[in-house]
Amino acid sequence: MDLTDADSIRAAVNRVEQLHGRLDGAFNNGGVNQRQIGPLDTTTEDDLDEQFTVNFRAHWTAMNAEAALMRRSGGGAIVNTSSIGSRRAVPPLPAYGAMKRALNSITETAAVTWAPEGIRVNGLMPGGTATEMMDEWEAKTPGVIAASSAASPMGRMAEAREVAEAAAWLLSDRASAVTGAIVPVDCGSGA
Repeated sequence: MDLTDADSIRAAVNRVEQLHGRLDGAFNNGGVNQRQIGPLDTTTEDDLDEQFTVNFRAHWTAMNAEAALMRRSGGGAIVNTSSIGSRRAVPPLPAYGAMKRALNSITETAAVTWAPEGIRVNGLMPGGTATEMMDEWEAKTPGVIAASSAASPMGRMAEAREVAEAAAWLLSDRASAVTGAIVPVDCGSGA
């Protein structure tokens, strides 16, 4: 789906309904890095708009469509991927961090709002994670991967599989009393 197109997001949820008639869990794990790496005063309006569209509005659109479908079958669980950059200043990625902080806020608000309907909403807050997005940042800012690993008490970045495992737990019945949590998956770098 195209995360810049709200109709595309809603169409994907509608397709789930057509195929399965229900939605029990949704992992909203899309995102985009800033094109222009650098301090706040060098962030372009286009970069800010893209960050808003993909890293905030796309999640908002998806959550609303997912929750509407979940209500019809008695509830479900939603997990949004935020970032450790949402909890502290990230001078090279100010728009990215701001939109991920806003995502935390709507995740927590949705959790409280939809809990009476049996819909749990949580977030993941990965730190440095070995992904293509991190490789792209490394290409623009050599040394960022080494710095991310060095900032971690575990001395490494998380693997994408480890983030997915945390999401799987939050989506499962094993986390049935967990809602409104923003769970760090950061090898201890946010501690």
